[in-house]
Amino acid sequence: MNKNIVLTASVFGVMAVILGAFGAHSLKESIGENALDIWTKAVEYQFYHVFALLFLSNFPEQTRLTRLAHLFFSLGIVFFSGSLYILATREIHHLQLASYIGPVTPIGGLFFILGWMMLFFTAAKKK
Repeated sequence: MNKNIVLTASVFGVMAVILGAFGAHSLKESIGENALDIWTKAVEYQFYHVFALLFLSNFPEQTRLTRLAHLFFSLGIVFFSGSLYILATREIHHLQLASYIGPVTPIGGLFFILGWMMLFFTAAKKK
């Protein structure tokens, strides 16, 4: 088990639970249904990749590929889910940044894809 990956997954997992509850209970009255769907999608993808990180942490050898997968999954959560959280709440926080954040989401998706590819290559190299 890799302690650093488990710690990363734990932090992102706690955040996903808190943000999911916040969206379900507090944001419901403040943002529209479409924005709430965006928020929910951000939480879902964050959780999916927390589980990917936990799975990755169980590889007995931590190689360059596993370290890259850890990095890419983490960056994917920050860029993909983070940008969706900002986009979902733009009508209540009025940040100018929200206008420019849309293109960041696909970059986060690319990080997720790279993370999964690194996981694939890690497994493929196993004997």
